[in-house]
Amino acid sequence: MGKSLGESNAETFELVSRRKFDAPRNLVYRAWTEPDLLAQWWGPNGFTNTFHTFDLRPGGVWEYTMHGPDGEDYPNRNVFQEIGPECIVLRHESGHHFILTATFEEVDGGTVITFRQTLQSKEDYNKLKLICEEGNEQNLDRLGSLLKRIYK
Repeated sequence: MGKSLGESNAETFELVSRRKFDAPRNLVYRAWTEPDLLAQWWGPNGFTNTFHTFDLRPGGVWEYTMHGPDGEDYPNRNVFQEIGPECIVLRHESGHHFILTATFEEVDGGTVITFRQTLQSKEDYNKLKLICEEGNEQNLDRLGSLLKRIYK
């Protein structure tokens, strides 16, 4: 399954990206829940991360700085709402506020990940749609590259 388009929904302010990876669900889940792995792929192309706090539990805080390719630093704060092998939900509390839901589904020996980003308003949705959709696809590209490196 390649990149998916057309699933975003302006009525619910939701951006959707979906990708199938040839890796087992437990490995894809590890890439989201182990800070050393997550830091290697999180963010759009050219970004790196420094994690400050990573408390993987409902109500736990994940604070990090994204370092842009232009040298700019972007502080980020998320609060985990749900943690489980089939779903991770977090609330992004810095910059633009949104809920990010990642689901992990075993399909034909691989894993389909669905990335739902629910923004707070139609204004945010319209302003951020193109930037976030491209960024989310790059994020999934980077996750795919990591999975290829660690899954033999």
